[in-house]
Amino acid sequence: MNKRTIYTQLMEALSDTPVVFLRGARQTGKTTLVKQLAGGSSDAENSRRYISLDSATALAGALEDPSGFLRGLKKPVIIDEAQRASALMLAIKEDVDRERYAGRYLLTGSANVLTLPGIADSLAGRMEVLTLYPLSQGEIAGTREDFIQALFRKDFPATATGGGDSSKEALIGAMTLGGYPEALFRSNPKRRAAWFNSYITTLVERDIRDISNIQDVSGLIRLLRLLGARSGTLHNQAELSRSAGMPASTLSRYIPLLEALFLIWFLPAWSSNLSKRQVKSPKLHVIDSGMACHLCGADAERLADDPIMAGRLLESFVAGELLKQSSWTEHPVTLYHYRSQSGEEADVVLEDRAGRVAAVEVKLAASVSSHDIKGLASLRDALGGHFVRGVVVYAGQEIIPMGDRIFAAPVRTMFEGAA
Repeated sequence: MNKRTIYTQLMEALSDTPVVFLRGARQTGKTTLVKQLAGGSSDAENSRRYISLDSATALAGALEDPSGFLRGLKKPVIIDEAQRASALMLAIKEDVDRERYAGRYLLTGSANVLTLPGIADSLAGRMEVLTLYPLSQGEIAGTREDFIQALFRKDFPATATGGGDSSKEALIGAMTLGGYPEALFRSNPKRRAAWFNSYITTLVERDIRDISNIQDVSGLIRLLRLLGARSGTLHNQAELSRSAGMPASTLSRYIPLLEALFLIWFLPAWSSNLSKRQVKSPKLHVIDSGMACHLCGADAERLADDPIMAGRLLESFVAGELLKQSSWTEHPVTLYHYRSQSGEEADVVLEDRAGRVAAVEVKLAASVSSHDIKGLASLRDALGGHFVRGVVVYAGQEIIPMGDRIFAAPVRTMFEGAA
């Protein structure tokens, strides 16, 4: 079983917050993680009852009489797949207001119930939300990586440690596997593709009905495949509407549902008081690189022959790894992308609470040129002292200074253990 880095944050939240909601896509390991705290756990202090709304009986009780259902549960309690009975949220609020203590409820959900009207407001000030993503590369390797801290440290590492492989072939292999535990266990590409197909169908047909009354499931799956082919690109709603043959109003309903199921995410455009105008469109990413490759029909052989597609999917892969690390880093940041009207860009911009900025550019090449750092240099020159560091992650083996506060670093440095 892979150790999940977010476990520390989960325990901290349970120590001082009445309700903790652990959200994330199906098959990312939420149930496995919370069952470590269920009755019979070796950690008696944190032991709690576990109940799943995947049980037809439990679900019927939660839907029929939410308040009565909660009264019958000994606290503290874990309620798995809580999105299946959104009416529970108001009942949980009332219960917590009657008897408030830390860790009373640990909820999990494979759809983001906070997108439903009134849910977020009902538990405001009573609930902390954590997101469990598919396995990070460090979790797969058994290390606690925190590249984000390294980006903001005073001194960037002079050399890459560890024996990881940053070659193009190794990166493509990691991208096509992704981070879903079940997919990782399937070494046969054909069987892995079958798992992804089944996963998509089950997820959309089942969880969509928990949070929406949309009937055109096949249309939603077609849209997801179309979005997969656009992972790593600027989102253009009008162009997507034409390509999908869907009205913009339909897209405006469907796309948030795919976000709520943790299949896609949008990286917003970064802006500041810079005098230059920036492109404001967000970038679209599929959350899991293995899923993105599957949706594109891109196996390792095809990616090796198509550097444009491979480079775009590598950008999504790196952005996704930074998203995962941002969920547990000790140096909180918000993620953006940067692209000026003149085309200068940085694939991921990280801004901390003090307004300091680091940026990452992604290159699927074994070397880095001065042209590759133009976007990073543009940000550095515009921000002055607020710019901490820019890094081009590439398919090479050495960390190389490329100018003032700018480095080229092997992609594998992102996944090495935190110092």
